Amino acid sequence: MSEQVLAVDIGGTKIAVALVDDQGGLGASTVRPTPRSDDADTVFAPAADAVRAVLAGRPAGRGPLRVGIGSAGPVDTPAGTISPVNIAAWRGFPVVARVAAVVEEVTGTAPVVGLAGDGHCFALGEHWLGAARDVDTMIGLVVSTGVGGGAVLDNRLFAGSSGNAVHLGHISVNAWGPRCVCGCHGCTEMYARGPAMVAAAQERGWVGEDAQALTADARAGDAVAREVIEIGMRALAAGIATTATELDVRTVVVGGGVSKAGDVIFEPLRRHLREFAVLDYVRDLEVRPAVLENAGLLGAAALAFTLEG
Repeated sequence: MSEQVLAVDIGGTKIAVALVDDQGGLGASTVRPTPRSDDADTVFAPAADAVRAVLAGRPAGRGPLRVGIGSAGPVDTPAGTISPVNIAAWRGFPVVARVAAVVEEVTGTAPVVGLAGDGHCFALGEHWLGAARDVDTMIGLVVSTGVGGGAVLDNRLFAGSSGNAVHLGHISVNAWGPRCVCGCHGCTEMYARGPAMVAAAQERGWVGEDAQALTADARAGDAVAREVIEIGMRALAAGIATTATELDVRTVVVGGGVSKAGDVIFEPLRRHLREFAVLDYVRDLEVRPAVLENAGLLGAAALAFTLEG
């Protein structure tokens, strides 16, 4: 039997855990909702239960288990802690130590555990088995309730010294813009994330409620919906072009809920990219839609396979 690693994908609404083999095949797996609570232990409890459930049938005596954890950020990879914006109970939460303790409780052996941000795991997953499996270097981008990113350079994750590199959603694309929740001005996320485009459309008189309705109306020709998506994708194009120019990358994979709208998103994004990606080495920048439904979980597994142990 090929080696299996444990993948843990932590988000604001759900926690997914699975055993994954070196071909990306899933063994035992489960998904639990992320509790809404101000108590850190209460929020961690379903993650611990999920790990126990997935490992219950794993044969004993197979040596230390390698574990990859992907989480909403910010993360502190050297410290093994996370402070997800969308999980208020966790600030400096020692997720690596807590998951390791549960794994050791079940298996009797201390595991080897790695941590990365969810955008990085998305990039790892799409690079390993998804839309970027044919390239050595790429940027992965998630456009949903926020804008997150990660990069694989020369087949290796580029996470930075703290684990928060390629934070594309918080690159300023308008130095005179309003202040973002992060403290900066005019960040990409303020214009391109789904809720921001919905709010901008509602301010212009649009009566829909969510990004799915917004993109559907844009596809049907609604002028307001098309206008705010145009603005959002221009901001996103500026952020992508800046990141690709700095990293010397020519392939970008875009996933997340907003990206599933298809050409109504990708056509203006690609068009505006031609205005920003103008240097010779990024002029042919290619934007591809993501193809994996569980890229974050598979990326956590890919991270685990790189660990020594």
